[in-house]
Amino acid sequence: MIVDRNTLNVKPIADKLLFEVAASQVNEVDRGQIAWSNELVLHVVELKTNGPAQKLDGLQNLFQKEVREINRILESYDACLMPGAMHPWMDPDSEMKLWPHEYNPIYEAYDRIFDCRGHGWANLQSTHINLPFASDEEFEKLHAAVRILLPILPGLAASSPVADLKRQAHSDYRLEVYRNNSKRIPSVTGLVVPEAVFSEEEYNRQIFQRMYRDIAPYDPGKILQDEWLNSRGAIARFDRGSIEIRVLDIQECPIADLAIVRVITDLLKALVEERWCSLEHQKHWNEEILFNIFKDVVRDAENTVIENEKYLSLYGMDVGGEADVSSLWRHIFNELYSPEVVKKDPLLRCLEKMISQGTLSGRISKALPAEITKEDASVVYSELCNSLEEGKLFGINGQETHSNM
Repeated sequence: MIVDRNTLNVKPIADKLLFEVAASQVNEVDRGQIAWSNELVLHVVELKTNGPAQKLDGLQNLFQKEVREINRILESYDACLMPGAMHPWMDPDSEMKLWPHEYNPIYEAYDRIFDCRGHGWANLQSTHINLPFASDEEFEKLHAAVRILLPILPGLAASSPVADLKRQAHSDYRLEVYRNNSKRIPSVTGLVVPEAVFSEEEYNRQIFQRMYRDIAPYDPGKILQDEWLNSRGAIARFDRGSIEIRVLDIQECPIADLAIVRVITDLLKALVEERWCSLEHQKHWNEEILFNIFKDVVRDAENTVIENEKYLSLYGMDVGGEADVSSLWRHIFNELYSPEVVKKDPLLRCLEKMISQGTLSGRISKALPAEITKEDASVVYSELCNSLEEGKLFGINGQETHSNM
């Protein structure tokens, strides 16, 4: 998010940033391997790989370079980038400004139907991962694996403990407001964890067509009746042959984001290969059970205690009872990576620190007093802005930077 360099208030100038680079009003700037683009609201800029990335190695350095270039340009506007999934004191009712240029009719339609002034629309930043499939068979395997993984992802990626200058009851408050942002038309978000559907025909019939039917009375021009209307925590994009995971809070710097992307892709490969459990076992899980686990993890993140032994066994964890999510992620890390592999990989060294030190949400919470003032929040979120610029983890001493981590 773009904020004032001095006050840290949101600054709705994403269009000015893109104009500065393109010399015309565009919604996307091609920067080689990375692209910058607009989002729903004017104080947010999106950074993404310019098309599919063949490998993750080194991507953190490309993103870090672009972060620093954006900050350099924003200096002339007395602005900078702030990481984290939610701004700590933004008032979305009064401060939200929609992107007014190309694609504005889409954003206006969302605003008309759902009222985008709430936190769940106007104040949230996330990391999206698109993972490919080439056939119904591949979709079946990938969707089955993604569905069972979604509930524990906030236990690794939560970074939104504060909103409205208050310590919220949820470690991942972004996801708490996100899951309710389409409540006027519940089929748009469902239970966040997608339904147990495993073919394009089944997905179209049970998810897409129900959404389109439910929104039709509010959207007579059919502006929103497309695959991207789907707001579940993972959405099928049959138009580009991928499943997009959307439940990840953005972290404090690119290497932290890419470390999470790394373990998710490796873990999904292991699940698709049926390393600990069969495909049929994965498909068996219904969205209600998975959603109940998800809700708990959204609230308590890595401190959530999972009492469902069958769920823990999906990852080969045999504890004869319960385990907290932090222990589960440590188990997964040890299952996937040997010490020798970790030692050679900067993303995995970063990930190991994140698992041992806790989520960014927890680290932000520890840095703040019980009763938060704007001055308290300003100090902590200014440090987060420095973490983003310098490419280092927040709240962890004696660490390496992005270039040598």
